[in-house]
Amino acid sequence: MKLKRSSRLVDMTAYLLRHPHQVISLSYFSERYESAKSSISEDLTIIKENFESQEIGWLQTQAGATGGVSYLPSMGCREAEQLLGHLQKQMAQKERLLPGGYLYMTDILGKPDYVNAIGRLIASIFIDEHVDAVMTMETKGIPLAYAVATQQNVPVVVVRRISKVTEGSTVSINYISGSSRRIQTMVLPRRSLKAHARVLIVDDFMKAGGTMKGMANLVAEFGAEVAGVAVFVETKDEHPKLVDHYVSLLKLSIPGQKEMLSIENGNVYKWLSGAGTLESRT
Repeated sequence: MKLKRSSRLVDMTAYLLRHPHQVISLSYFSERYESAKSSISEDLTIIKENFESQEIGWLQTQAGATGGVSYLPSMGCREAEQLLGHLQKQMAQKERLLPGGYLYMTDILGKPDYVNAIGRLIASIFIDEHVDAVMTMETKGIPLAYAVATQQNVPVVVVRRISKVTEGSTVSINYISGSSRRIQTMVLPRRSLKAHARVLIVDDFMKAGGTMKGMANLVAEFGAEVAGVAVFVETKDEHPKLVDHYVSLLKLSIPGQKEMLSIENGNVYKWLSGAGTLESRT
């Protein structure tokens, strides 16, 4: 289809946003818009500058016959700070505190604008880790995992506590819950992961980290490797977690009285300072 440059820029931008982390050849765009490759290159330069100025990501070019351009979603530190500040206010409502030190987050994780923004932030941190799949534990972590996987353009792997006949043969392991110290089971279909796959583990809430460690052990059972671990909210505890090198966006503490709670930033800024944010790339 032959389009004017303005229409071509809009359509090309929309296409790139819908296909993150996918290498798209200049020949494809040239044929799609019936335009010379030189014109396509000029268009991509305009889009690249706009993406970077708006801090929504950047375009990465690959030379050679099989090369092309790919869109890498990202989030700038200013937008991340605004997002985390807004989430803190939303999560600090005392009526969210549940028995056992848990936090009611269903409404937050049910809003597409919140979940998509959180997913883009987490994906930004692990943008250079060459992730092949995003793993989470059923059930509340599933929306968050899909939001991250959408930005990474990879499949989602859902770990369950009970195997389902529709998933075929499974691999199961026992793990010790870090908070209750009880032995529990998690299962994953054998077809879910391939050997040597790089897996990003994502969950909504972490107390001691037993579930996260269990998922990491399950990844090892498949001969795959953990590319990273990220959690939306972790509890603030003097005792060390059962997992190391994880990213947390927010941290929950319950000072003294159980009807009170405090929400603060997690360790996310330590990771943002050296991760795939625009500030570290420009």
